[in-house]
Amino acid sequence: MISTLKGKLIKISDSSLLIDVNGVGYEVFIALTVLNELQNVSEGDEISLVTYHYYASDPSKSFPILIGFMNEIEREFFVKFISVSGVGPKAAVKAINRPISEIAGAIDKGDVAFLKSLPGIGEQRAKEIVAKLQNKIGKFGLIQDSFKQKEAVSKKDIEEEALQVLVQLQYKKHEAQAMLKKAIERNPDISSSEDLLNEVYRQKKDKS
Repeated sequence: MISTLKGKLIKISDSSLLIDVNGVGYEVFIALTVLNELQNVSEGDEISLVTYHYYASDPSKSFPILIGFMNEIEREFFVKFISVSGVGPKAAVKAINRPISEIAGAIDKGDVAFLKSLPGIGEQRAKEIVAKLQNKIGKFGLIQDSFKQKEAVSKKDIEEEALQVLVQLQYKKHEAQAMLKKAIERNPDISSSEDLLNEVYRQKKDKS
């Protein structure tokens, strides 16, 4: 099992990192709250991550997946989070889009409304998270998160990444910018370039 990675950051996106470790490129998926801790890290920098390694499978094959964290405490929270029935690693990565301290605090208070606002976490799953983890994760509420410092610039980064994709797909720049603007107006809570592009697609589909 791969439990840590240290190497050169080759590429950073809204949901994953590409890290060169002695000539081997590792794709590491990260939650939004972890991404926002990398605000002072640039492509080409050395980076160290603690990782959670598991195997995903479909009917014909299984393949390794790496999920990255800045420290052991974050990984420990993630492991506890996925101990809840129905919350797998893939779902948890998407769900942890708020500071871990806030999520831990919501669980401790039994704040179902906050928890069900996390991506992919409905009301029933939120209740199950509270039932499983309440009063067991107090130390995670002490994490000093830097999420809010990054949040103000993340929307611009998301829009710029989505624009680059649309240009690569042969859309003219001004046309792509107009499409993105309408998509953001329709859904201002978009938190990743992938979600923004999906909203653009739905927008075009509604017109047809």
